[in-house]
Amino acid sequence: MAKPIVYFTKELTPEAVVRMYDKLGVTLPGKVAVKLHSGEVGNQNFLRPDFLAPMIKRVNGTVVECNTAYDGGRNTTEAHWKTMELHGWSRYFTVDLLDGEGPDLELAIPDGKKIKKNFVGKNIQNYDSMLVLSHFKGHPMGGFGGALKQLSIGVASSYGKTYIHGVGDVNNFWHSDHDSFLMSMADAASSVVKLFPGKIAYVSVMKNLSVDCDCCGGGTAEDPCMADIGILSSLDPVAIDQACLDIVYASKDPGRDHMIERIESRNGRLTVDAAAALGIGSKEYELIEV
Repeated sequence: MAKPIVYFTKELTPEAVVRMYDKLGVTLPGKVAVKLHSGEVGNQNFLRPDFLAPMIKRVNGTVVECNTAYDGGRNTTEAHWKTMELHGWSRYFTVDLLDGEGPDLELAIPDGKKIKKNFVGKNIQNYDSMLVLSHFKGHPMGGFGGALKQLSIGVASSYGKTYIHGVGDVNNFWHSDHDSFLMSMADAASSVVKLFPGKIAYVSVMKNLSVDCDCCGGGTAEDPCMADIGILSSLDPVAIDQACLDIVYASKDPGRDHMIERIESRNGRLTVDAAAALGIGSKEYELIEV
């Protein structure tokens, strides 16, 4: 079986994002949900609308997000809409908060290792395909954030996020077994992949490389510790996350060790391993630089 291809470019421009998508040679069908990170209020590192605008327009996509499960500027539908306006998303694009109004859509995960169901915003049913625009960076809990995190925590409703974090126990958000949480993310991601079989494309931007996530607001996120690297694209969520990790590990950047410490101290690579074990992607890939 042929290894999935991951394309890579060092060029970091809005136009390069589009080119990297076009290299995949696919046309996402029907109504396209563009999953990205809207950015917590006060975060300095998230990717801005102007950087992603040509890509969103290229697929005539709708920007989709879900509410968070912690205090901040995105934890309620009302607050999230204000953040969407503040950060420019709703000024330039059609935006859909998938879980803005309940009830959630429950997705079965019969092969899940830690959770057997996933709760996502019900509006996801209105879309035929998905473009996952990921900002690759570190993460305080997951070790790193990329395509798999977008598919899991990103698409999960506010309740669904709590369910994943608690490994099925919504009353145990902060105190669940950590490795089980990472594996639950892989379980959740698998349910979204299966919801759009063969109809998801992934573009990951390695820019503003902080050890903290775009969900860290109010000045709590560290500034980037590594220089910008480039843009990757693939049709395989496991391969693109693995490729991003491999690029970090191979880097000679002086901030590399700080990023790796964040990834390894949270056992972040377990999510990739678990997703590969579920069969939604491959850790083996062919990297093609363009």
